[in-house]
Amino acid sequence: MKRKNKAYEEVRLQVVREALAGIKVAVLSRKYGVHPETIRSWIREYRDQIEEHEIPAADEQLQELKRLQEVEEKYQTAVKILGEKELEIEILRELLKRRTLLI
Repeated sequence: MKRKNKAYEEVRLQVVREALAGIKVAVLSRKYGVHPETIRSWIREYRDQIEEHEIPAADEQLQELKRLQEVEEKYQTAVKILGEKELEIEILRELLKRRTLLI
């Protein structure tokens, strides 16, 4: 029999709790970096082990999802700005090369 890591099992249970609270499997998949089918199998495996009082309230989940969406938006904005800055730097380097060649 394969021994399971306790921390890994707790993460599985947390994912199942969130799924039972109403968060879509696709959202959980992106959040935890796990294939959706894996999450579905965890739900089938662990749903009977989770008590009703262990399922987080929908409000908590919505707040967490909003926070995650804000973080993702900020990240995407930062990546876009970084790309623009890298492009600006590359253009300036090319201009410097041309200028030094003309001198």
